[in-house]
Amino acid sequence: MESLFASECAGLRRRLLAFCLIALLCGSGAAAASASSPTVVVLGDSLSAAYNMATDDGWVALLSERLDDDATVINAAISGETTAGAVSRLPALLDTHQPDVVIIALGGNDGLRGYSLGDVRANLVDMITASHTAGAAVVLAGVRLPSNYGSAFIERFLGVYKDVAKEYDVAFVPRILDGIAEDETLMQADGIHPNEAAQPRILENIWTALRPLLEGGGATAERD
Repeated sequence: MESLFASECAGLRRRLLAFCLIALLCGSGAAAASASSPTVVVLGDSLSAAYNMATDDGWVALLSERLDDDATVINAAISGETTAGAVSRLPALLDTHQPDVVIIALGGNDGLRGYSLGDVRANLVDMITASHTAGAAVVLAGVRLPSNYGSAFIERFLGVYKDVAKEYDVAFVPRILDGIAEDETLMQADGIHPNEAAQPRILENIWTALRPLLEGGGATAERD
């Protein structure tokens, strides 16, 4: 009788051990799957902060919806943000979220406020360098200023983004509002901010540069 009881106890212990091992392996697999999903941080201004519309209608929310469970999207855009302000916020964002990709869509407010092109360039470089140091790939989106700033200055301003993207070899969107700013039906009454109808177009402009990083492993290559 005692031998039978001992045998049953031993069998129960083996089943419990096997159950715990299976649970542990399943949990590890889930954690690994979660860890393999990239994190994307969007560092932007009102163009990315869903200005004057519901947050869920903005292009960043549409990006999150498109990626679903394949990635985590953090919208760190703030209306009125400048490149200098973003430089000061970025270290905490990198530390907190440990992103695989940082989308930098900034500079419009710098241009509207007359900040020097040298300062804009230096701030963009600082953000790219900090992101690379943290192991994140970068998508840099250029901003075109309103026509009243004069074609010469507008082209010089856009040239800063092009030169920085080339020098630091980052994915580049020449104009975040390409095909949008020229169409009054896609802009709000102020002529500066895109409306809800424009948000899918903005997403496609960004997606062209972002997709290869996510699908081709470029988002994690530098971290590895």
